[in-house]
Amino acid sequence: MTVFAPPPQMIPDSWLTRREGTVYAEEVPLAVVAGAIGTPFYAYSALALRSNYAALEQVLSPLGVSICFAVKANSNVNVLAEFAALGCGMDIVSGGEMARALAAGTPPGRIIFSGVGKTRPEITAALRAGLHQINVESAAELEAVAAAARDLGLRAPVVLRVNPDVDAKTHAKITTARRDSKFGIAATDVPGLYAAGATRPELEMLGLAVHIGSQVLDLAPFRQAWAALAQMVRGLRAAGHSVARLDLGGGLGIGDADHPGPDLVGYARAIRETVGDLDLALTVEPGRWLCGRAGALVTEVVYLKPGAHGDLAIVDAAMNDLMRPALYEARHPVLTLHPPRGAVDAQPCRLVGPICESSDDFGSYQGLGRLAPADLLAFTHAGAYGATMSSTYNSRDLIPEVLVMGERFRVIRARAGIETALRLETPGAWQSIGEGSLSV
Repeated sequence: MTVFAPPPQMIPDSWLTRREGTVYAEEVPLAVVAGAIGTPFYAYSALALRSNYAALEQVLSPLGVSICFAVKANSNVNVLAEFAALGCGMDIVSGGEMARALAAGTPPGRIIFSGVGKTRPEITAALRAGLHQINVESAAELEAVAAAARDLGLRAPVVLRVNPDVDAKTHAKITTARRDSKFGIAATDVPGLYAAGATRPELEMLGLAVHIGSQVLDLAPFRQAWAALAQMVRGLRAAGHSVARLDLGGGLGIGDADHPGPDLVGYARAIRETVGDLDLALTVEPGRWLCGRAGALVTEVVYLKPGAHGDLAIVDAAMNDLMRPALYEARHPVLTLHPPRGAVDAQPCRLVGPICESSDDFGSYQGLGRLAPADLLAFTHAGAYGATMSSTYNSRDLIPEVLVMGERFRVIRARAGIETALRLETPGAWQSIGEGSLSV
């Protein structure tokens, strides 16, 4: 049994503070928000979002590196608007994410379209919108982009995503650059495909891209991948091709008390030492690093139950609200919103949700003290891949989201209950397949 044991009273993020036993998000007690809108819910700090972006920009701007937020990490349009207002671009992987990025005020020229399965309508919409570039991940996709551009009478800005066969040393489900990955184009195939694309009048071949995975805590895989791209750029240029852009991808991880995240100065140094001398327009695509530590999931204890290895606390948040523990075996730090009662080093308490799945289990924790029904808990480091992956499994409500700013908070995604779900399932009119047609 794995037990997550943060130090007692640990407050992992500067926007969360404990004052006289009460946990505040900026200047708002989280218990007050819970009383106003109910639990579970996500809370984000506007201050933390802005501070994270400023810290990353400070080390990257001297290198001329542009930042595009990976929208898949947190696609709430209000969160995107916080970044867009700071000049941040967006990295998208669907037409829906493009609509969100544009609605948040991101100029089309600051949006990059990634992803292995872009549909023809999505490609057409991206070209019409005038996005910065399309990161192409296969020869078949390059043909689709060329066809769409030809039909529109446009020239498509194309970057080829390379699969450099680099192990990011992270969880298998979020590693994206090994040889057997579905992502990117094999390094050996890139020169030929780049050369072929350069002959097409409907394509503007601009450069290369790479993304090795998510939650990367070691800078060595970044260096390995970027060095491979630098060598490829030199080879393409030696063959007479123009290479103007390099998309270095995202994946910069966030640490915890036991495993600190990568040093930003070291991250910038790795960029400078691998690709900084190539006279290229450079871009990075962080997601989790910008928003992960800026969010928390607040939940209420419903029942306590004795278990074989300690007590179980059944909470009202579930795997449909926070999928990462079930999907990636992730463990999020947990805070009690009240002062811990009794000995904090007592037997571990296992936090589980109400869904009818054994995987609806957040893990065993020490340091929480004695819990009681109606206690409020906060899973921290939950601003990335939390709400954006949430669902209504078991016909549960779609979880609400709240943005905190100073002494104020506001709901930025309303709770969507069963009434909303049933309205979506109102049956339409029967449609005839026509006389003489085969029925199935």
